[in-house]
Amino acid sequence: MARDHHRPVTVDAAYFEAVAAGPAPDELREIAERTASVLVRGARAEGDEALAERVVHLADTEGMETLADMWSSSAADSLAGSLWRLYVVREWIHADPVRATRAYEAGSSTAQVARAVAGVSDPPDPEAMCRVIDDVLRGIVHGDFADVLWRASAVLHVMGAGRALTLTRPSEVRESARMITLADELHHAGHLELAGRLA
Repeated sequence: MARDHHRPVTVDAAYFEAVAAGPAPDELREIAERTASVLVRGARAEGDEALAERVVHLADTEGMETLADMWSSSAADSLAGSLWRLYVVREWIHADPVRATRAYEAGSSTAQVARAVAGVSDPPDPEAMCRVIDDVLRGIVHGDFADVLWRASAVLHVMGAGRALTLTRPSEVRESARMITLADELHHAGHLELAGRLA
């Protein structure tokens, strides 16, 4: 029996450039949004301890670079962008909990409302700072996501206020400003979540 023979597909340089470039921006955005939705909406539906610990340690197991590739370009007022910001806050604190504690202590007197929402022990210590931010992320599974965002915002707001009070180098000015900006973005995202408009 004769076999059909097909002409080979012509592959040009554009094909290899497209493959090497990876998924298109629209595809990446869709992947980021879908993954974030499964993590937050699906995780909240499950609510078990093992899943909560996996969510908390996602950056430890998968790497911040992986999360950055997936979510860092997402808008602040999106579910994916909010998740990225939560993991950035956790990374900041865990990378140098002593420094985070000093910033939090310094900001406690000027950001008292945020301090009450944050729920960090008084006086704070490095272990407590790490425990609190991990507990905040556990809320993705066990709590209301709006509360998760507001509590992370509060922790970051106090830290940012503290950094502003203890500035000694230009880089610290930028760091303090970035903390306050992230805190504001998380706070706004919490309101969007409460209104059912965070997607």
